[in-house]
Order: sequence, then structure tokens, then C-alpha cells
Amino acid sequence: MNDAITDIGIVDCDIHPSFRSPSDLAPFMSSRWQQHWREYGAHLRQGLSSTLAHPRMTPAVARADSWPPNGGPPGSDLAFMQSQHLDAYGIEHGMLMCLRPGGCDERNLDFGAALCRATNDWQIEAWVRQEPRLSAGITITQEDPAAAVAEIERCAGDRSFRVINMPPRMAEPPGRRRYWPIYEAAQAAGLPIGIHISGVPGHPSTSAGWPSFYMQEHHANAQSMQAVVTSLIMEGVLERFPDLKFVLIECGFAWAPSLGWRLDKLWQRMRGEVPHVKRPPSEYIRERFWYTTQPIEETEEPGHLREIIDWIGWDKLLFSTDYPHWDFDDPRYTFRFQMTEAERKAIFRDNARAVFAL
Repeated sequence: MNDAITDIGIVDCDIHPSFRSPSDLAPFMSSRWQQHWREYGAHLRQGLSSTLAHPRMTPAVARADSWPPNGGPPGSDLAFMQSQHLDAYGIEHGMLMCLRPGGCDERNLDFGAALCRATNDWQIEAWVRQEPRLSAGITITQEDPAAAVAEIERCAGDRSFRVINMPPRMAEPPGRRRYWPIYEAAQAAGLPIGIHISGVPGHPSTSAGWPSFYMQEHHANAQSMQAVVTSLIMEGVLERFPDLKFVLIECGFAWAPSLGWRLDKLWQRMRGEVPHVKRPPSEYIRERFWYTTQPIEETEEPGHLREIIDWIGWDKLLFSTDYPHWDFDDPRYTFRFQMTEAERKAIFRDNARAVFAL
């Protein structure tokens, strides 16, 4: 192990907990919704959405060595996570990003809200209260903004929650005013919005339609996030909510400079259409968005990645591993160029401490 890394005390901004089985949520749901789940199951916004997990994510989206000895799925055993990940890599703090059971995509909005509420309570009881090195994210059903706001207000007073989680692929672009009550509640709570790649809203995953290959589907995650950034800027969200921070999770970051340059060029020519966008878009990108490192772009010349980070800002990158997923990033080998001690501490620890108020 590289002591220069582990001695810092790493903050891992993307750890995925899993249920041993759906029954884990039962204690946190009313009898009505337990029965609904048994009899009807999920009703997501995209047909055949379960096929997205095969074969590129099989089995369980996981590293081959991440299956706990108790037989549960990867990410479901706290003791195993502690020994294999938190202890092994010197993780000072870990941010839980719960992707299941998908309440944010549920067509039955009341059931979606119940799933989100149960997921939030499960994170606290099963993980955070048993391991002080972990914090949780508030899952919300963003297609029902009133329910989302109620859940934010219910959870925000508990410092176990340090972020509000939303998917980038939503029913409408995230800058639309129907979602503004969520941003207002987030800003009032002093919590950042974490946008983690996910979402099955019923729309094609690329602007050209449904892709032919899983490789295209995986690459489309970065394209989705560029659309998110563009929408939030152009719809005026960043002007309306000046204190709100957005953390973009598991989508790369090397695309940010070119997106800023292109939007600046268009804004110079057509800014009369969007008078509420008062500054060049690249300025908003540099000031209001943070990025997790995994999956980090692998440039042919490592120094080129440094130039990209120089543009984005060394205070805007947050280290992440994506544990226990198959494309996990080992903190010893994530960066292939030399960093100063200040740069290393910023990315591996201090930036996340500041953004999530740890």
C-alpha cells in the first residue's frame, strides 16, 4: 500500500451498499407498501429495464473478489466492506450512494416515495449508525417534487445525510421549473445535489436513439451528464439558487472544458434568448460543479490529464472508488502523474470534506 496515499485519510465519494434481499426494506415500510411490493413489484418508466444489467453488469456489477463470505451480494455485508475496503485503503470517510430499489424511477409516485423513505431509513439503521466512517445520501422521487421536498425536510436535520441524490436521466431535463422546489429545499438545507449516473425514464439513452451495443450505453453516461450541466445552466437554475452545489458522480470529467468552450461560443451569439444566464457558461461550470474521479479518463500522455484538471480546478475533484463495482479505482494507481502534497490532499480528502461538510 502507498503510505503517501493512505496516510492522508481518504474520503471515498462513491460507495454502493446493497440489500441482502428486498426483504431488508420491509421493516421500514408500512404493511400496505410491503404487500404492494410482494403482489405488484416495481413499475418503472422503461420496459425491459432489467436487461440493462446483462451482460456487462453481471454478476451484480461487482468485482470478482467482493462477494462476502456470508453468501450475500457484493456491498451487502458491512463487516466485509470494513475489512476489504475501509480498513484496507485507509478510508477516513465514505459516502453511500444507494442505487436500488429505484424509487426515483417508479411510475407509481406514492410507491416511489415509500421506497425512497424506506431506503433512507435503511441506510441509517443498517450502515451509518453502525459505522461512523459512513454518511448517506437522501434518495428522492424527483418526478413528485412535493414528495421529494417532504423527504428532504424529513431527513436534512440528521447529519448522517450529507447529500441529496438524483439521477441524470429524468422524465424532463433537470433544469425545468417543475424540479425547482427540490433545489430550493436543497439550498435551504445546505446540502449539495449528487447526480449519480442512473435513471430509466423511458427515453433513449443517447440523443440518436437506442444504441446497438453495451459499450455505447456505458459511454452515454458522460453524454447524459453534459446534458444535465447544460440544462441547469441554460434554464437559470444556477442563477436562481446561487448557493447550491452539484456533484457529478461516475461520469468522468475530461469533457467539462470542451463543453464550457462550446457553450461560451453559443452564448456569445445567442445570449439574448437567455438573459437570465448572466455570465459565460464556462464560469458556472468552473464554480458550481464538482466531479468524482472514477471512472477517470486515461490519456495517452498523463500530463494532458493535469492540464484538464488545471482548467476544471484542483478544488473540484473528489476521489471515488465505485466500490464494489467491477470498474473500481484503486487509490494507489488512479493517477499516473506526480502531484504535489497539496494537490494530493485536496483530491483525496479536503475537497470532499468541504463539499459535504464532513
